Amino acid sequence: MTRYIDHQKMGRGRHVWLDSHFHFSFAEYYNPDNMNFGVLRVLNDDLVQPGTGFDTHPHKNMEIVSYVVEGELTHQDSMRNKRVLTRGQVQYMSAGTGVWHSEHNLGDKLLRFLQIWILPDRAGYEPDYGDHRFVWADRIDRWLPIASGSQESPAPIRVHSDINIKAALIQKGGSLELLTEQGRQTYLVLIEGAAVVGDIALVARDALEIVEENVAITASEDAHLIALEMAKED
Repeated sequence: MTRYIDHQKMGRGRHVWLDSHFHFSFAEYYNPDNMNFGVLRVLNDDLVQPGTGFDTHPHKNMEIVSYVVEGELTHQDSMRNKRVLTRGQVQYMSAGTGVWHSEHNLGDKLLRFLQIWILPDRAGYEPDYGDHRFVWADRIDRWLPIASGSQESPAPIRVHSDINIKAALIQKGGSLELLTEQGRQTYLVLIEGAAVVGDIALVARDALEIVEENVAITASEDAHLIALEMAKED
């Protein structure tokens, strides 16, 4: 089963410094019928103006992954980590028993990043932070493993949840298969470009819910994607 999610019908958060598309209920967008997709609780597509950002705030018992699309993301937290990440790079934070952090755009260009929150397999983990500076070319016309809860996964980022996250850049005219086995489901987001999945045409920021189905993705333009595969919800 495949269900199309039109980005124009997503929740929105519009502020002077921030413009967000909310894939699931968040902040001023509340929809009791759209709280999560399996363990995927939040996926926000954030545009942050230069010189602004999310000031220091707390998190607890959540796995948080940030995927930078363009610009510079500066992260700082109560574990004394401070990092600057750029296009295609990823940071991970396990909030566990509690952590404070901030995320800012200290550059002179617009910052766009995906803010992803994942429900952990239990509460009370020790807070943790990591980031990975992926090579851009490693995702061209193939899936690049980013994060996983499986020790057997080649993904360099380990999360406390049954989920696998990967990204790809399919060049115009090319195709890539996305497998979702029995008992599993995938949330697929077209970050940039245009693509066709079956008879569904996707444009930037659109998404698909894919349940127990294998699909072929064909790039109408260069298509930058992220796929989050997890156990099927009951």
